[in-house]
Amino acid sequence: MSLFDWFADRRKLNSIGQKQQEREIAEGLWTKCESCGVLTYSKDLAANHMVCPECGHHRRIFSDDRIQHLIDRETWQRLNSHLRPTDPLGFCDRKAYRDRLSDYQNKTQLNDAIQTGFGDLDGLPVALGVMDFRFMGGSMGSVVGETLTRLIEEGTADRRPVIIVCASGGARMQEGMLSLMQMAKISGALQRHRQAQLLYIPILTHPTTGGVTASFAMLGDIILAEPKATIGFAGRRVIEQTLRQKLPDDFQSAEDLLKHGFVDAIVPRPQLKGLLAQLIRLHHPSPQREHHRVPRHLTSDAMALDVSGSNEST
Repeated sequence: MSLFDWFADRRKLNSIGQKQQEREIAEGLWTKCESCGVLTYSKDLAANHMVCPECGHHRRIFSDDRIQHLIDRETWQRLNSHLRPTDPLGFCDRKAYRDRLSDYQNKTQLNDAIQTGFGDLDGLPVALGVMDFRFMGGSMGSVVGETLTRLIEEGTADRRPVIIVCASGGARMQEGMLSLMQMAKISGALQRHRQAQLLYIPILTHPTTGGVTASFAMLGDIILAEPKATIGFAGRRVIEQTLRQKLPDDFQSAEDLLKHGFVDAIVPRPQLKGLLAQLIRLHHPSPQREHHRVPRHLTSDAMALDVSGSNEST
């Protein structure tokens, strides 16, 4: 080996060693944005709810993170967490459905693609359901439908506003018609919630598609969405093949749906909790105000106080 080759090899080895050392030092400390490529200190990114401070790209987060973000500390009470899916059809594709469920339960430590419960949002009692895309793409099976239905019914009985964070690929094909039936069941519970004059707010995150979009995701009194979330029913390719024409680049985006009136507002994730608290205070009298409402027949001053402290004018 010539002296020139020896020095070239040494430089190459030093370069590789330096890169490995830099990689070890940077492991977990920095996160590269999937959209703009900017490196952000991981702790700063987590403090900003996994939203890139440079371009505003929203990284996908899951049910535990959502609950921690929206619900006040030490107020979360899980509901119906004992419900577990079964395999009524004995379905098998590349893998038996029963085995697939077991794999996802071990991987996510969830029984199914949903977490529900009661808690306080900025001091306001709410009923919250959060879908988790990690579990079979957030697909809606019988347990998801039953869990959400029970949450809505318990929220109605307790006179709480209901908030559902949607993230789903749609109905779960492994349960066939049983999965599709959940659309009607959840919609019926929401109608009874509305008849009780209670608030329901769905939050559409990336992605919200299929039977979820065709049912409870679009039945809200106020429908919110995260920036650039994909929201739709059928897939883009299916629609293009059916219509035989190219669709716009922003088709099925939250921004496109806002432009056409399908959603009411696009809310960046760091601002979501504050806006939800404002909306709940506007549409729901606080429990203290409701409990201490002054009868109208006492005095004119009392009547004025009662009117200003209620939502009967709405």
